Amino acid sequence: MNEPLWLAAARCDIGLRELPGAPTAPKIATWLAELGAWWRDDETPWCGTAVAAWMKASDVARPKHWYRAKGWLDWGVQLANPVVGAVVVFERAGGGHVGLVVGKNTADRLLVLGGNQADSVRISAFDPHRVVGYRWPAERAQSIPVGPLPVYSGGAALSENEA
Repeated sequence: MNEPLWLAAARCDIGLRELPGAPTAPKIATWLAELGAWWRDDETPWCGTAVAAWMKASDVARPKHWYRAKGWLDWGVQLANPVVGAVVVFERAGGGHVGLVVGKNTADRLLVLGGNQADSVRISAFDPHRVVGYRWPAERAQSIPVGPLPVYSGGAALSENEA
């Protein structure tokens, strides 16, 4: 199966980490500048920034409030179920979290590639009960994958830190 361009772009950033304290990771600072952010630090939650950067790199429009995880709920077309490459928005204490669906594990947890997951770009497992929406780019609606999510064994730990 061919992955959406934005998911392929995201995979290239696996391992990118924010820097503790005042310095900002250069790639995150570049994303913020290219997206027109008024802030330049990676201490501000940056999951929405990462998804926006991957969409921008794939010539896909971003929501008006791309920097807010829940801002992605007003973007694209709504999906009833997760598919590979879908933008997934989660509820969390203090706000939300956004990333890209890559599959699920044998415990039926969603596997999500996102930024600011334990302060890095990584694939983490998420409880599907936290999901508040799945979205797909409107301009790519003709390419929504069909079929079940791939199932992977082992690997990703349950996400506990997206802030």
